[in-house]
Amino acid sequence: MGKIIATANQKGGVGKTTTVMNLAASLATLEKKVLLIDADPQANASSGLGVNINEVECSLYNLLLDHLDAHEAIYTTDIEGLDIIPSHIDLVGAEIEMLNVRNRERVMKKMLESVRDEYDFILIDCSPSLGLITVNALTAADSVIIPVQCEYFALEGISKLLNTIKIVKASLNPQFEIEGFLLTMYDSRLRLANQIYDEIKRHFRELVFETVIPRNVKLSEAPSHGMPAILYDADAIGAKSHLALAKEIIEKNSK
Repeated sequence: MGKIIATANQKGGVGKTTTVMNLAASLATLEKKVLLIDADPQANASSGLGVNINEVECSLYNLLLDHLDAHEAIYTTDIEGLDIIPSHIDLVGAEIEMLNVRNRERVMKKMLESVRDEYDFILIDCSPSLGLITVNALTAADSVIIPVQCEYFALEGISKLLNTIKIVKASLNPQFEIEGFLLTMYDSRLRLANQIYDEIKRHFRELVFETVIPRNVKLSEAPSHGMPAILYDADAIGAKSHLALAKEIIEKNSK
């Protein structure tokens, strides 16, 4: 049975989508079967993995609202072993449309039941909000990765996210846990970055991943070419750091 890991932080610009795309590609490179679910209406993970958003006939929106089988929206990518359920701008309105749906927080969980056994890892890219779609993702997931940007307002909003996680765990998903806090956009030359690293480590101890994702130009350029960093430039530090993260997650989940 595949492990479902959501990636969430309601603060935008923390490298969340970059993390999900490159982690998914790295896990697939390490011969794991991976499904990425793009649950962000901006659909950046979809386009970043080469999906032409304008040609998508069935997206996550259709699965959630029309209760279709998940297989109908699975697209392959250029990386062997990595599939994706793309997003669509219509997902913006899904939260309102789902308000009257029975068990509306568990729609995604039910949707994933038919595909869960076909993958080693299912990664969900959440939107930068704590709305109903994100709650659906957290309810469907076994754990969550929380990317934290190494900048001044890094800890702002984390308490709100942790509170949401606490509520989800208490009322919707008792087995839910934090997979880890991931430090992103790290620049070792900056004193502030090192201070934030130390502060996160002191706060969350063993919940912080050993791997740190550095600032990297290749990492920023890759999505505009419709590919993850490991395909764009496998020798780039950004590609190598996500490969290290994938190895860390595989090791953690094999115990």
